Amino acid sequence: MKFNTKTIHGGQEPDVAYGSVMPPIYQTTTYAQSTPGGHKGYEYSRTHNPTRHALEQSFASLENGNYGLAFGSGLAAIDAVLKLMKPGDEVISTNDLYGGTYRLFTKIYEDFGIKFHFVGMHNADKIESYITSKTKLIWVETPTNPIMNIIDIKAISKISKKHNLLLAVDNTFATPYLQQPLDLGADIVMHSATKYLGGHSDVVMGALVVRDKELADKLYFIQNASGAICGPQDAFLVLRGIKTLHVRMQRHCENGRAVAEFLDNHPKIENVYWPGFKNHPNHDIAKSQMKDFGGMVSFTTKGNDYEEAIKIVENLNIFTLAESLGGVESLAGHPASMTHASIPKDEREKTGVVDSLIRLSVGIEDKEDLIADLKQAIG
Repeated sequence: MKFNTKTIHGGQEPDVAYGSVMPPIYQTTTYAQSTPGGHKGYEYSRTHNPTRHALEQSFASLENGNYGLAFGSGLAAIDAVLKLMKPGDEVISTNDLYGGTYRLFTKIYEDFGIKFHFVGMHNADKIESYITSKTKLIWVETPTNPIMNIIDIKAISKISKKHNLLLAVDNTFATPYLQQPLDLGADIVMHSATKYLGGHSDVVMGALVVRDKELADKLYFIQNASGAICGPQDAFLVLRGIKTLHVRMQRHCENGRAVAEFLDNHPKIENVYWPGFKNHPNHDIAKSQMKDFGGMVSFTTKGNDYEEAIKIVENLNIFTLAESLGGVESLAGHPASMTHASIPKDEREKTGVVDSLIRLSVGIEDKEDLIADLKQAIG
């Protein structure tokens, strides 16, 4: 199947009970057994649930993987990956990353004896100098949140394989519509399915996809043992969202381009971060590993004034000032005070998250209305 067909049919079959085209919501905790251990593949819904299983098959199909796992949130999915580590292990991570990931790494897992190196990965060759005998995992976001830095997944995959390391890629911003990290050499793909996969700002969920059975079995064990699973209603909602992922992403990309070009030509705007610009760092890599450039755009104002940035986001009407991204509606956020507030000021500013930075999740409304809204808000 090609991708657009996979979003609707990938890994999916009519329900075995009555031929339901959409997987039913199996709102149950347990399943009748004919004899101890005699069941139809499901015994307790923390371990397995038919609705969640259908979603996990869809996740695997979209990313060209063999095994999918659904979690209660994106951070729960990341947490499961970190539970593959042991005290004394080391992780090399993108330095420009989601604040919640940074908080989980530094405030939870550092206390358990795991060491993190936060490294700029614009040049993949620089990563090798951080690898030691204790390194076990490389964690990558691309495009990164919120500066949209592009990281060469193929190049980092070669390094990870050379040193027998796991490579995990947070593919939330790109989605499998634009980029499929397993095909580029990654071992694990992570999504905050809350974002583009669900697509309607009505469910919180995380996803992992892998190809290797041994790795999958370890992660399934962690999923079941730790219990951070999603419920069947949430699984149903994300399954429904995925069926329009391809058409939504096409519009997100079209609108993202229009908004980025408008901002780039605005006299009050200093920097615009969008991978589609030819002068964007690693644009050529983005062009080679992504189908298009997505609907996420960040920008800073001239003078880098905190209060001015706050005024802009408060003046927006169609863009909603809110956390999160990837829904059909356009959202605006101020990373320094919202998504990245957990990162110390000096650390976040090293990666470009300055006081005037505004991050836009460009939705699927009419682009003319979005541009008019930005125009009046910026003034």
